[in-house]
Amino acid sequence: MSQLWRDQIYVFLAPERLDWVHYRRGFKPQQLSKDTVFCEQMQNGSSWQNALKLMESHLTDVTSAELTVILSNHFVRFVTLQPQAEITTPEEVKSYAAFRMREIYAERSDSWDLSVSDWNPTTGAICAAINRDLMHQLQEITKRSKVKLKSVEPYLAAVYDHWQKQFDNRKSYFVVVESGRFCSAIVINGVWQSIRNQRVLFQDTQELARELVTALDQEAVLLGNKEVTETVYIFAPEYPQLALPFNCGWSMVTLSNAQNPAPSHFPSSPAGISGINQCLA
Repeated sequence: MSQLWRDQIYVFLAPERLDWVHYRRGFKPQQLSKDTVFCEQMQNGSSWQNALKLMESHLTDVTSAELTVILSNHFVRFVTLQPQAEITTPEEVKSYAAFRMREIYAERSDSWDLSVSDWNPTTGAICAAINRDLMHQLQEITKRSKVKLKSVEPYLAAVYDHWQKQFDNRKSYFVVVESGRFCSAIVINGVWQSIRNQRVLFQDTQELARELVTALDQEAVLLGNKEVTETVYIFAPEYPQLALPFNCGWSMVTLSNAQNPAPSHFPSSPAGISGINQCLA
């Protein structure tokens, strides 16, 4: 069957939530359903198990569809791959990525599947890693459900791809905030300088804002060229009231607006979701 006529399913998968959008594919895609389900993490087991069960239950009656999965940054680890003129072949890039992952995460990286963005010897790339067992389970679920797994993409990368045209090409700080975690990145002249994937200690919005400013200041100091006031692009749909403290040295630009809204399958604030389901395992 032509991909043009396959239904398209988009899923955001996080430890305690699943966002699901189903489109009837054609010349004019039609949204058939949209759902958000909250659940508890398993006490003894992997943090993704309950969310995967929910996803599989949603796929029960679906056929002839392609599935795109956006993975919460809870499930992903990142490293930057700095430009290296002598690295040109796919094999060399793969070895470089594996070396960088092991350099940062030691033997834990041996159980991860690695994925590298488009490599350029002059601008480098980033490498994302997810647990091999999680990837295997995603593949097995789609086989049992007779759905084609089209792609698996980290939340950070999905946000960057969607809004990068709005960023300053010379220097961009941007942050993706979700429940229990934020992931920040710095890109200068097309080169990824750093990625910080950090658990959130506070759920209170004001405390979260202060924690975020502290992390941004630390990254700017390490970078070594912070301006008096820097611009930071922030996507925080689960924290619609998030605002950085006045006169903190950071000017916040909120991603997602009426002119360029977030994709339907990205998470949103519970207050803005109709028909939420609760699934407490």
